[in-house]
Amino acid sequence: MTPQEKIANTRAAQARALKKAEVLIEALPWIKDVTGKTVVIKYGGAAMVDPTLREDVMNDIILMKIIGLNPVVVHGGGKDITRLSEQLGLPVEFKDGLRVSPPEVMDIVKMVLVGKVNQELVAQLNEHGHIAVGLNGGDGHIIKAKQRSEQLGQVGEVTGIDTRLITDMVSSDYIPIIARVAVGENGESYNVNADEVAGELAAAIGAHKVIFLTDVDGLYGDFDDKSSLISRLKLSEASKLLDSPELSKGMVPKLRSCVRAVTAGVSRAHILNGTISHALLLEVFTNEGVGTMIMPDTDEYQADEFVSAPLDNLASKLHGAS
Repeated sequence: MTPQEKIANTRAAQARALKKAEVLIEALPWIKDVTGKTVVIKYGGAAMVDPTLREDVMNDIILMKIIGLNPVVVHGGGKDITRLSEQLGLPVEFKDGLRVSPPEVMDIVKMVLVGKVNQELVAQLNEHGHIAVGLNGGDGHIIKAKQRSEQLGQVGEVTGIDTRLITDMVSSDYIPIIARVAVGENGESYNVNADEVAGELAAAIGAHKVIFLTDVDGLYGDFDDKSSLISRLKLSEASKLLDSPELSKGMVPKLRSCVRAVTAGVSRAHILNGTISHALLLEVFTNEGVGTMIMPDTDEYQADEFVSAPLDNLASKLHGAS
């Protein structure tokens, strides 16, 4: 290698190091803002299925913990439930986006969520140290629920959150990993929506943020127009949007849970695309962030913080929903 080549290689290495330093400097104020605060993460979708994305999410959660946040994870596992149900010859039926859950299907839900997915996530996080604890809503009656309807079987809606076990785990420096199985007043198990659980849990424990990982970039003014991503919404705007027939059914529980959390005092609710590598870190520790953020009406933002296209689109939808 010639002296000139050595100098060029050294300068290239210095440039790469400078880029890393710039990232850390940009993250510094965000780290200072969130250190010691609790963030509830709803984990599901493709980010759970794809091994590479799953590893990225686990690494993000570990880094968040190392930096000083207190992550609390609520997870789904619908694709695994469907796969095992089909293997066992059980019907796979949905009504209004909810899995019909007679007793035999409820057994599969608990088997997959509590016995498989939860333990896999705990094991993967604990490769970095003994820091994760697996829980489900029946442990300490963390998640209380009632039957949503007889037609849906053992599908529940959340009636209460007992925060004691969660706060004990967080104060003991563990990461709680919570399967979305709830318990009724007579001890029966319920299959509850993970988005609903995350929103209710964030509200109950007074989380700083709640983050929903999904398979799209966030909320759109027009879902068919990918340039119409809505970067930020005030709480009142998000509440009105819930009444819009234009809102996709899959986004309704996420947006409803965002509204529930922010109404209860959670400072920010985020809907992110979990198929973007390290989306959690991009949202929490960079100036740009990703996805859609719901914020209290009292917070200020500049008009140019929104993409202009969805503002016009959204305005007409909100007007129609009012």
